[in-house]
Amino acid sequence: MKKAFRIFGLVALSIAQFAWAGDDIALSAKQAQALGIATAALSGKQSGEVSGLPAQVVVPPNQMFVISTPLPAMIERTLVGVGDSVRKGQPIARLQSPALAEAQRGLLQASVQSQLAKENLARDESLWKEGIIAESRFLATRGLSRQAEAVLAERKQMLHHAGMSDAAIAQLQSGNNVSSLLTMTAPIDGVVLEKSADAGQRLDAAVPMFKIARLDPLALEIQAPLAYTRNLKTGAKITVPAYAASGRLTAIGRSLTDTNQTILLRASILQGARNLRPGQFVEVSISTGANGGAQWDIPNSAIARIAGKTMIFVATPQGFRAQAVDVLNEGAQNSVISGALNGDEKIAVSGVSALKSSLLGAGGN
Repeated sequence: MKKAFRIFGLVALSIAQFAWAGDDIALSAKQAQALGIATAALSGKQSGEVSGLPAQVVVPPNQMFVISTPLPAMIERTLVGVGDSVRKGQPIARLQSPALAEAQRGLLQASVQSQLAKENLARDESLWKEGIIAESRFLATRGLSRQAEAVLAERKQMLHHAGMSDAAIAQLQSGNNVSSLLTMTAPIDGVVLEKSADAGQRLDAAVPMFKIARLDPLALEIQAPLAYTRNLKTGAKITVPAYAASGRLTAIGRSLTDTNQTILLRASILQGARNLRPGQFVEVSISTGANGGAQWDIPNSAIARIAGKTMIFVATPQGFRAQAVDVLNEGAQNSVISGALNGDEKIAVSGVSALKSSLLGAGGN
């Protein structure tokens, strides 16, 4: 017990012997050793980055397509599965749809009516020019012809919506071959991400069957604490170190999420997208070097907070100097700082509480 009081007395005596002037603390090497103060050199200058941010890999909205049934139908056969690569126009499923046969029959009827209306219009126009019929009859015939053309266009549009091409519609009009077979095709070159229907199922109209996406480039949705976004700008380089992927920051959110009070950042992966998968959770780093000066990575044990300021203690020939710094990224073990430093200094990394107490007790506010 006496030995413990003797050690405490030595430490107290050491602190009492500090000479303080401004932010400088006079301290001998022997005193620093007695107080457990250790120093370490600053790490090399860094361009600066915010690292370890959680993110999820997503498909950009303009690269995702959902293929749904255009008409009520029964699935006869599916031709692709999840993970398959597809080409634009490639058949991906065949369906049987009585509604398709009905729509084709409607097109043929509208085609006949349109042709008849055109012939009637040509005849009445000739009679009207010769003065045989009144102009009102000619105008009525012309109105019926335009109406028939509109109905025909509507029927064609319905079949377009059902997946028939212009060539298939023209072939139908010339051959009158009505069929209930409906072939679904891929709208883009991509990969099948989801398949929600199987052979034998009966589906109503507008029921999703496949989700197809183009997977290059991919995007990231990043969750970042508000303090981390202070020095970020769109266009900053982002990296996914574990998967050798990189890209650029494209958007910084303006509102905080309700659940965890973070800011949503969006980024585009420009290189290494093949190493990632949609829905995957990763950790990313975002460069902040273009937005400020040099930065250093230091242990959290070297940081002291005094009177609302963040300080570190820089070793000097006489002892230590309190130096104000800015914390750009505070992690669990280390933090990234910036400040008026050359980069060749040594800083206190342990025993900082003793230096803080000295600064406060010897004349600091």
